[in-house]
Amino acid sequence: MAYKTKEWRNEMRVTVDYNYMTANSLGDKGITDAELRAVKGKAEEAFNYVAANRGKDELFMGWTELPYNQDEIVADILATAKQVRKKFKYFVVLGIGGSALGPIMAFNALKHLHFNELPPKKRGGAPKFYVEDNVDPVRMQALLDVIVPEETCFNVISKSGATSETMTQFLIIADILEKKGLSLPEHMIFTTDASRGNLIKIDEKYGGKFKKYVLPDGVGGRFSELCPVGLLPAAVLGIDIKGMLAGAAYMDGLCSKPNIARNPALACAVLQYISMQQGKNINVLMPYSDNLKLIADWYCQLWAESLGKAVDYAGNTVNVGTTPVKSLGVTDQHSQVQLYIEGPYDKVITFISVEKYGCEMPIAHGCDDIPDVGFLGGHTMQELIQAENKATAYALMCAGRMNYTINMPEVNAFTLGQLMFMLELQTAYTGALLNINTFNQPGVENGKKATFALLGKKGYEAQKKEMDNAPSFDSKYIV
Repeated sequence: MAYKTKEWRNEMRVTVDYNYMTANSLGDKGITDAELRAVKGKAEEAFNYVAANRGKDELFMGWTELPYNQDEIVADILATAKQVRKKFKYFVVLGIGGSALGPIMAFNALKHLHFNELPPKKRGGAPKFYVEDNVDPVRMQALLDVIVPEETCFNVISKSGATSETMTQFLIIADILEKKGLSLPEHMIFTTDASRGNLIKIDEKYGGKFKKYVLPDGVGGRFSELCPVGLLPAAVLGIDIKGMLAGAAYMDGLCSKPNIARNPALACAVLQYISMQQGKNINVLMPYSDNLKLIADWYCQLWAESLGKAVDYAGNTVNVGTTPVKSLGVTDQHSQVQLYIEGPYDKVITFISVEKYGCEMPIAHGCDDIPDVGFLGGHTMQELIQAENKATAYALMCAGRMNYTINMPEVNAFTLGQLMFMLELQTAYTGALLNINTFNQPGVENGKKATFALLGKKGYEAQKKEMDNAPSFDSKYIV
C-alpha cells in the first residue's frame, strides 16, 4: 500500500532505545551482552514461529495480514462512514474488551482531546463519539442522558453475539429504538462473524437488512483494532485508516529480521523475557502524551490476556506472565514514580516519548522575582514534558531500575499504526519465547461460565450447583 513518500515514512519511523536496560548503563542491575547472546537462539526460534504461522486462522494469527488484505473492506468502510456522518449526530460503539478498547484508544490518540465538546464544524462533520465498555447501569444511563437515539448510529461488536455485556447493551438500546418506532437496521451496524452467531440470527429475523462487517476468524478481540472492529469507528471520526494500516505494514517491514539489532519488536520481547527470568514481574507502560494515555489501557489487555497462562505447550504448569500497569507522564511522576525508583526491583518501565507534539504552547514570562517560577518563562510546554520524560528515565537509571523508551516522531495515524503493530508483534514473540499459547484465554472463559450459572442460563446447571455447594462465608471474616 503506497503511503506518501519513502523519505516521509522514514522520518516517521518509530524506534526503540534500550540503553537503560543494559549493564552498560545499569552495571550489575542491567542485562549484559552475554545474556543477550545467550538467548539469541531462542529469539530466532520465536521469530521463526511467528513468521511460519502468519495468517493462520486456526492459530488466531490472522491479525498479521491485516495491513495487506483489506483494500475492498477499507473502501466499503469509507463509503459507509461517509453516509453515517451525513445521517447521524452520534456514533456509539456497543462492545467490551478489545471491541471497545481499540476504538476508544485510536479516538483518544488521533482526535481532539475534547472532541465531543467541539461544535460540528470543528469536528469536521463527524458525529459525537461514545464507547460503552461496561454494564454499569449508571454508565448506560449517563449515555442515554447525552445522546438522542433517533440521531444515533450504534455499532454492535461481538463475534459470537453471545458476549453477555455487549448483548445486554444491545437489548437495552434495541428496546428503546423499537419503542420509539425506529428501525433497528437503520440505526445499527453489526461487526460480527461472517456466517454464524447470534447477531447473524438477529439479522436473518430482519430479512438481512443490517449493514454488517466481518470480524475475521483468525483475529482475536485484543488484536482487532486494525480490522473493521477499529477501522469503522475510526473512519466515521475522519481518522486516516489507510494511514494506520500503512504504518502497521511499515513496522512489519522493520521487524522482518530475526535479529534484535534490526527488529524492534523482537528486541522488546527479548528484553521483557530476560527481565522475567530475573524476577521482574511488573511491566509498566508510561506514555508522555495525553493523546497516548489510552494506549496503556489497550496494551494492558493485549499483554495480560495473551501472556498470563497456567500451562505451556508441553503441558507443564508454568503460571507465567507479568502484570501490566498503566501510567501517564507527567501525571504519574507525582503518584507512582516514587515506588518505581525506591521500591522493589520488580519492574520494567517502558516510556513512550513524542518528539513533536501537536502544538508547543509557549510559557509566558512572569514572577521573575520568584526563581522557582520565573525560570519557566520563555520555554514551552513541549520542552517541559520532554525534559521531565528524559529526567525520569535518567533518575530510574541512576537508581538501577530497568527502563527503555519507544520514540515516536509525532502522533499521527501512520505512527499509531506502527506502535500498535510493534506491540502486537512484541507480545507474539514473547509468548513464543515462553512456549505458551498467546492467543487463547481459558481463565476468562471460566469467569464467563460462572456468570452464566449465576444468571440461570440453560446448560450451566452443574456450575450453579457447584457454586451453591461452595463453603459458606464465615461472619468472623467480615468486618
